[in-house]
Amino acid sequence: MPILYIKPGCPWCVEVIDYLRREGIRFETRNVSVDPEAMREMVELSGQTKAPTMDWNGEVLADFGVEELVPFLEQVRR
Repeated sequence: MPILYIKPGCPWCVEVIDYLRREGIRFETRNVSVDPEAMREMVELSGQTKAPTMDWNGEVLADFGVEELVPFLEQVRR
């Protein structure tokens, strides 16, 4: 299942979550603001601390909005 690393209050995180739910895409969220292990994972995967960051079976998209998410999903869902 894809993992979405988020921070509360992040407008891009809210938009991405709304989009994924509208599209019926299941995902797990990890709040990096309250979970140090999740923050460590996100930094290890992406090399940065910005959210949202998505890990889709090893394919990583970091610091993005819906505009970047759509082509990413097209690529990873093939």
